[in-house]
Amino acid sequence: MTLKFYNSLTKKKEIFTPLHEGLVTMYVCGPTVYDHPHIGHAKSYVSFDVIVRYLRYMGYKVRYVQNITDVGHLTDNADTGEDKILKRAQRERLEPAELVEIYTRSYFEDMDALNNVRPNISPRATAHIPEQIELVEKLIAKGFAYVSNGSVYFNVNAFKEYGKLSGRKQEELEAGARIEINPEKKNPSDFALWKKAEPGHIMRWKSPWGEGFPGWHLECSAMSMKYLGQTLDIHGGGLENIFPHHECEIAQSEAANELPFVRYWIHNNMVTVNGQKMGKSLGNFITLKDAFKKYNPLTVRFFILNTHYRSPLDFSNEALDAADKGLKRLLNTMENLWERISSAKNGSPTGVFSEKLEHCRKAFIEAMDEDINTSSAIAVLFDFSKEVNTLLNSGQEVSKKCLEDIDTLYQQLGGDILGIIPKRSDKETKAQTATLSFGWQAEDKTTEDVMNVLIDTRNELRKAKQWQLSDFIRNKLSEIGIALDDKPDGTTWKKAK
Repeated sequence: MTLKFYNSLTKKKEIFTPLHEGLVTMYVCGPTVYDHPHIGHAKSYVSFDVIVRYLRYMGYKVRYVQNITDVGHLTDNADTGEDKILKRAQRERLEPAELVEIYTRSYFEDMDALNNVRPNISPRATAHIPEQIELVEKLIAKGFAYVSNGSVYFNVNAFKEYGKLSGRKQEELEAGARIEINPEKKNPSDFALWKKAEPGHIMRWKSPWGEGFPGWHLECSAMSMKYLGQTLDIHGGGLENIFPHHECEIAQSEAANELPFVRYWIHNNMVTVNGQKMGKSLGNFITLKDAFKKYNPLTVRFFILNTHYRSPLDFSNEALDAADKGLKRLLNTMENLWERISSAKNGSPTGVFSEKLEHCRKAFIEAMDEDINTSSAIAVLFDFSKEVNTLLNSGQEVSKKCLEDIDTLYQQLGGDILGIIPKRSDKETKAQTATLSFGWQAEDKTTEDVMNVLIDTRNELRKAKQWQLSDFIRNKLSEIGIALDDKPDGTTWKKAK
């Protein structure tokens, strides 16, 4: 079994070998924090979260860096237009730094809800102005950049490999850039490293070329190399970042250091709505906070992972409803397994099921090794769950060790790697076994409170020997898929199969 990634630079799958044995350096382009994250952001950051999780499961130490863009990202993603953060801050009548704090917190709240692991380092562009200025000075000294009217531009004609990631030829770049000629540039396709701050521009820093602010492309190169070195193992981002953002990163980084910048370029595909890309500029986006009002964040995560990261993901309520049902089927198996563990006797696992455990693990790893094929890996878990359900419903006594081995496999594959299965606590509470709560917190708390009222009411009816009304409550709950279990120490409930 050998891990392979599709490398956007070479346009083929390649066996993954890190530059330094046992250590993986990984940089993923983070959010521009001027609004709440949407489903498209979730697609990207869940995809790379699973890559990080899988590499760590395979024994690598991963240094994961994901930046926060808080300056320099202009509205047309190139060298013209307004700074996205400044524009939004003016509209909301906030200081740019105030706006950044609001939406940075919002971003991490949503990523935490999706069960994404936090990056090792989350550097901000505004905290790394000296490093960016130093990189620009290096490029000017080497003849790859020039100063023009207080701004600094990278000369793409000086870097002969410009276009090698996107596949765009120089003639195409020149033609595309002539739509709006910038007289400050030597070549229409040159890109800004440092922009002169015009009068009234709030976000500005002193530099050798006058007061200004860094270009969006520059910040990622400066921050990634500061924390990961001049050559990175993995650089990730959305397909829309290939050009111009990542193409420009390659040019300025390799021109400065005369070394390969990134060994494996990995790009996730987009989320679409009715076949059209989801995006804030198109106004067809759904924020994660809105999605979480209806769906468990782990349902959203499950929905994303059911499609390969390099495939487009079409969003619809129907697709999320289907994902919700699928995840609940998987978690229902976990609930039944946990109940059996609590009452099972000690003993060794049967040899037959040990083989099934190993077969599941092997099939799962094979799927993940093939360019992180999460959809196939999830299918393996569902096939395994059929075997587990057959075992649990067979009526035969199953040893505690066997059940715990099954749970351990679920925790490793579905929990540690995919992040869709919760951990079994040392002491299972009624609420946990009833709801497997890990995202529907507000909704499940209300459900739990209502069920407690119904159970208390039914108990009072039974004490009064009003059996007909007592049975009426049980039957009505059964009709909506909730089963009551009367035990000597009280009544519990769970969602029926």
